[in-house]
Amino acid sequence: MKLSVVTTLYKSKVFLDEFLLEIERAIVELQIKEYELIFVNDGSPDDSLEFLIKKKEKNSKIKLIDLSRNFGHHYAIQAGLLNAQGDYVFLIDNDLETPPGILVRFFEEMSFDNSLNVVYGYQEKRKGNFVEKYLGSIFWILINKLSDTKIPHNILTERLMTKDYVKALLSLNDANLFLGGMMYWVGFNQKGISVKKNQRQGASTYSLRSRADLMLQAVTSFSGKPLVYLFYFGLVISFFSIIFIIYLIIQKFVYMDEVQLGWTSLVAISVLVLGVISTFLGVIGIYVYKIFRQVQGRPNTIIKKIYE
Repeated sequence: MKLSVVTTLYKSKVFLDEFLLEIERAIVELQIKEYELIFVNDGSPDDSLEFLIKKKEKNSKIKLIDLSRNFGHHYAIQAGLLNAQGDYVFLIDNDLETPPGILVRFFEEMSFDNSLNVVYGYQEKRKGNFVEKYLGSIFWILINKLSDTKIPHNILTERLMTKDYVKALLSLNDANLFLGGMMYWVGFNQKGISVKKNQRQGASTYSLRSRADLMLQAVTSFSGKPLVYLFYFGLVISFFSIIFIIYLIIQKFVYMDEVQLGWTSLVAISVLVLGVISTFLGVIGIYVYKIFRQVQGRPNTIIKKIYE
């Protein structure tokens, strides 16, 4: 049996020494002899890659995949999974928020139930400040309300997967990646276990803007519901506009010259209609752009060099 550990590099230098120590300790505890540690450099601005190149001189288990630039977390993960050769693949972030030793629990769970294809981690209670706790919870609520694929709340990157499951996941060939949804769309037998995350040292590389972009990616990649909602919203606006026009006509017939159709009303209605149309076109444009990206057929990542 061979194990592949897949993780990505982005401002990761400060975590790598301890991460390597803890992940290899877990592998030794599981008595796994054949394994590989795959690090995908997602255009990290620090010297994470150079640090691991030196580490690799003493540790042949390390495999480095250097991407040509920063493509994004999910795309870097996909590149790592594509190059994983193990019968089992353990996906983990190396920022030590989730202890690498969780690999032992995941393997024990999968060994107890041979029918499992995936064991993943989730948080029962979110850690951190207001943004992490409450906006993170809202993120998962909105995704499940707007998406056709139901995803467990507060899932983590960390998961242990069988080779067959990873192969099925990679067969999707999506240009617009949201791995959280893709991992549940493919099905298979999956089980979540509660994991308590540690507090990260330093600021998270996921900004508020990045989280908003991820939610937009998640919803538009897995659901046409926003377009459906726009259709019904348009019907509602049209209905009330017709009612308002009928009301103005009745007012004019009843009160004749006493009623002056005001300039303010016309401007307000025009601005409202313009805003609604702009919003509709914006949402439709997002979907058209995603179609454009998909049919372009470009690779999701470009690998500059692989350090075997």
